[in-house]
Amino acid sequence: MVREQYVTTTQDSSVPAPVPGSVYKIGIYGWRKRCLYLFVLLLIIILTVNFALTIWILRVMWFNTEGMGHLKVTAEGVRLEDGKSEFLFPLYAQEIHSREDSSLLVHSSENVTLNARNENNDVTGSLSIGPDVAQGNAPNFVISSNIKTLFSADDKEVVVGTDKLRVTGPEGALFEHSVETPLLKAEPFKDLRLESPTRSLSMDAPKGVFVKALAGNIEAASNMDVLLHSSEGVVILDAETVRLPSLPLGHGGMSGNAQGLYEVCVCPSGKLFLSKAGVTSMCSESQEC
Repeated sequence: MVREQYVTTTQDSSVPAPVPGSVYKIGIYGWRKRCLYLFVLLLIIILTVNFALTIWILRVMWFNTEGMGHLKVTAEGVRLEDGKSEFLFPLYAQEIHSREDSSLLVHSSENVTLNARNENNDVTGSLSIGPDVAQGNAPNFVISSNIKTLFSADDKEVVVGTDKLRVTGPEGALFEHSVETPLLKAEPFKDLRLESPTRSLSMDAPKGVFVKALAGNIEAASNMDVLLHSSEGVVILDAETVRLPSLPLGHGGMSGNAQGLYEVCVCPSGKLFLSKAGVTSMCSESQEC
């Protein structure tokens, strides 16, 4: 408790005389004083905890003058020396590449989606890889090597630029429409089959169709007709032996042909039949046409 006494002096005496006055209390007392001390103590505790957490975060994240831990900030961008990075939100970057001696791995528990946007922030290309399907949306899809384009696709055509297209499926390749190619070739020691189970099979070329088998047979089978047509030239069957085992036998011709010789006759409609051979042609006497 502090007391202040105001004294006055008189003209007759230099000794100050006490003047009865009021007693004033200066300071904080009682419960206010205890609350103040408690608040100051709480503030000191909070500051201590914040300082300790800051030191702990700096130590755990490995902050330094060059960056944060293995994450280095350089003039070329941000570089992760060693370890893994986890992104909880979208990542915007102009280029992402791995080190020269390691591969780049992108892992996600759900889908991995890569989007390309234009200046209007519209998605122009998207690649989504999920647990069941990989889907890409883009106006053009191109796979190229350092020399040439290997594969390209758009809404009009698909181009395969390799020297050899290999189909390894047991059922081969299925084409719903026409196929344009300069060469069809089977693998060594395997047969080449062109088949249309429910419709016709047509092979057209402006300068001719060349079919060749080096070590096997050429077989053409059809439920209806097999047509060999040449608009300007001829159809050549060049072989050591040409066999037509199921040609019908005409009724005309010479009787008593002891040698059993026959001639192949052609009707104006193109039908072939056999007729007994004679000194002259007997085809005109047959009634098979």
